[in-house]
Amino acid sequence: MPGIERVHDAITRIAANVEQVLVGKPDVVRIALVTLLSEGHLLVEDVPGVGKTSLAKALARSIDCSVSRVQFTPDLLPSDITGVSIYNRQAESFEFRPGPVFANIVVGDEINRASPKTQSALLECMEEQQVTVDGDTYALGAPFMVIATQNPAEMEGTYALPEAQRDRFTARVSIGYPDAEAELAMVDEHSGHDPLGELRPVTDSAEVQGLLRAVRNVHVSTELRRYAIELVTATRTQPELRLGASPRSTLQLIRAARAQAALVGRDFVIPDDLQAVAVPVLAHRLVLTSEARAARRSTGDLVRHLLSRIPVPHGDADGERG
Repeated sequence: MPGIERVHDAITRIAANVEQVLVGKPDVVRIALVTLLSEGHLLVEDVPGVGKTSLAKALARSIDCSVSRVQFTPDLLPSDITGVSIYNRQAESFEFRPGPVFANIVVGDEINRASPKTQSALLECMEEQQVTVDGDTYALGAPFMVIATQNPAEMEGTYALPEAQRDRFTARVSIGYPDAEAELAMVDEHSGHDPLGELRPVTDSAEVQGLLRAVRNVHVSTELRRYAIELVTATRTQPELRLGASPRSTLQLIRAARAQAALVGRDFVIPDDLQAVAVPVLAHRLVLTSEARAARRSTGDLVRHLLSRIPVPHGDADGERG
């Protein structure tokens, strides 16, 4: 099993690789890698043309494992994603033909352009790493990660993701427009060649599985677990929110904090780790009231407000180890 130093080294290589494609967005790349290390799924939401699909493809190509891409459209069917049973006349039996979800990394492009029925085809895959078709269950490979991109809900031809679907995503990131210097660097580097097409893997699925096992052993003290629970519980009593964070959110927050600690080379979690991942992990799971939306409040601002209000544990976060 690789130690934390090896995790840090491998993730540094992957980050440098991805940043050849996504220029000037280190925080976005960090959250994508935190999601990978926490064995979760990533939702990338932003306007067209800022690099959502490029981020997903760059991360997928940096790992030497099976990758598939699904372009979500209004006429896409659930079986187009999960697979379908086809009758074999010679064998006189039904054979299962796996869909694109049977890959280590599944890139779902513009997921909210498909109908809610098709979006829901990913629910079982993301939660249980398996697919059930015609009563038969088929296990998905490991590691397994869905990287979905979506356009803002108010854009034409989109269907808002249901709450249950959003809750399956460990984190959500918005890339945003690059600053002037980063956009100039992008023009210089991308105008003459395609960095994505030239990208080569810097690790493989076997090493990634070792990294995931190492991250599971990152220590989280009792005080920090209580801090995470208090933060998530506070979202359920906010008057601006119609729906607070679920218990699944608490588990994902702890896993993401472990991954954040490992990413910077620590084998124990400190409050800064939880705070660094709280907004990406929690904000997309919260539903504002109509009054809060009218007042232009954002769920990210509410999470940041709770982080500033809830007392941070000041004990030795590493005190229970050993």
